[in-house]
Amino acid sequence: MTQTSPTSSRDKIVLAYSGGLDTSIILKWLQTERNYDVVCFTADLGQGDEVEEARVKALNTGAVAAYALDLREEFVRDYVFPMFRSSALYEGYYLLGTSIARPLIAKKMVEIAAQEGAVAVSHGATGKGNDQVRFEMTAYALNPDIVTVAPWRDWDFQGRADLEAFAREHGIPVPTTKKDPWSTDANMLHISYEGGILEDPWTEPPAHMFKLTVGPEEAPDTAEYVEVEFENGDPVALNGERLSPAELLQKANELGGRHGIGRIDLVENRFVGMKSRGVYETPGGTLLYHARRAVESLTLDREVLHQRDALGVKYAELVYNGFWFAPEREALQVYIDHVAQSVTGTARLKLYKGNCDVVGRKAPQSLYDKDLVSFEAGGDYNQHDAGAFIKLNALRMRVQARVQARAEQKDAAKV
Repeated sequence: MTQTSPTSSRDKIVLAYSGGLDTSIILKWLQTERNYDVVCFTADLGQGDEVEEARVKALNTGAVAAYALDLREEFVRDYVFPMFRSSALYEGYYLLGTSIARPLIAKKMVEIAAQEGAVAVSHGATGKGNDQVRFEMTAYALNPDIVTVAPWRDWDFQGRADLEAFAREHGIPVPTTKKDPWSTDANMLHISYEGGILEDPWTEPPAHMFKLTVGPEEAPDTAEYVEVEFENGDPVALNGERLSPAELLQKANELGGRHGIGRIDLVENRFVGMKSRGVYETPGGTLLYHARRAVESLTLDREVLHQRDALGVKYAELVYNGFWFAPEREALQVYIDHVAQSVTGTARLKLYKGNCDVVGRKAPQSLYDKDLVSFEAGGDYNQHDAGAFIKLNALRMRVQARVQARAEQKDAAKV
């Protein structure tokens, strides 16, 4: 949805606009200090009513046009699910909920800039974080001649008091209620929390902070079983109900959230060089991650699985660092998508008080051979072959041990 006000002769800039105080100040700053006509863009990635509220607020704050685009299906189908096929985790924990949203937002900014004849794009990311990199790397990859404006790196405001004074001067409402002492970012995949009291890595996140998940202590006393069905690498059904990508992720969020699944507390390494503490809620993503691993355990060859997992570490770094549209990520995606073609099957999960346990898995093209592995039947496997297999694999270590023993004997003889 878009709404436009009368045009002027000033250059246009497209601003990624959330509707909050910071981006509202940026909107006015771009007008008054940089002499731009500002086109605002708010991406609906599952935030709810605040998307339309942001569009209206943008126009009331002086934007010459305001876009509010429903990107939920595109986000899950073309960004979240392709990333999930890689089984990517950043630094062993983080499911990349914020990271994977940024290239889509930036892509739409560049498209709107072309549509509006804008010469530049802008965002509200700070000069200390990762998002500035993700937004601007994507913009340059898609339009190498675009101008990027990062107000947090450019303006002269020294602190929150300066920002609020500027807001009042220009008629921008400043909240009078006490703000939660942390910042959040939400989309269909997760909610992140950082800053404020969370900057002390020894401080436990307060229980009332979380929005998508109940505390494990408050989760139901009865376990719930969930079946997740995959076809050619992507989840397509929950408990037998086929759903669109966005619908499926939303349903998975509800299932995982009510059992307290998907909370992590992480000190991570930002791309710009510093460590930061982030707390994340990813209930649906966590559920789908474990379900996928269960089906992959049946359907992927050992060496293929291990190689994919090794590449998944690099894939996660590329997403986290803002290289979604880089040729190396796109090349990795081709391999990952090829591997994922055989990931068809169903996983059964048991959800209970923060735990997401795999309790069953099946696949039509399973590589698991019960007769082969059973202690009761030999199948095509001759146990006598294992002796030669072990000796061949141990050969280099036996040679090394003999050489070491001779060296020790020589040293002893010198004494």
